[in-house]
Amino acid sequence: MIDAPLDRVRLLLSERVGKKIDHQGRRASAVLLLLYPKDGSYCVLFNKRTDIVEFNKGEICFPGGSKDPEDADLRATALRETDEEMGVRPEDVTLFGELDETPVRSGFVIQPFVATIPYPYQFNVSSQEVAAVLEVPFSVLYDRATIREEVRVHPEGHLTRTVAYAYNSHLIYGATANILTQFLDLIGESAGLKEALGA
Repeated sequence: MIDAPLDRVRLLLSERVGKKIDHQGRRASAVLLLLYPKDGSYCVLFNKRTDIVEFNKGEICFPGGSKDPEDADLRATALRETDEEMGVRPEDVTLFGELDETPVRSGFVIQPFVATIPYPYQFNVSSQEVAAVLEVPFSVLYDRATIREEVRVHPEGHLTRTVAYAYNSHLIYGATANILTQFLDLIGESAGLKEALGA
């Protein structure tokens, strides 16, 4: 049984088709943005990568990774990787929908999926891949004091705005921050949903 705010998130994403990009030889990958109720509010699950993983060493990320040949599709990739990293069993995940594909400098295209899990949940974290588990409340993610904005000038002369999110001693940046911003903007466009999630 999904509670009312999460059911609104499900409805918001149920008919949404994420924008696709030209992969141009990039490797396909997928992540899972998991949100669930905790302590009277809602939070989003992240992990801090260890220093021995191949990609994103020490960074704050959503659980996920590159598509394996045996994965039926990118949903299967996101579920498999989340199980491997966090010990979240695929049968415990309720998928809501997808966000837009996001390219990254390391040569991947990330397909983000949004989902929920029952709470409380007993994570079984891979010590090889995950150094820490972060459950970040929506109230923190929407707090202006959390947000770090930066404008960069590209060699071609155009400006780009990047956003990062500070949480305790951690900084959520790069592709993870871009995906998170996309999701928070969607939530913010739905009347009253941001407040219902505790922001």
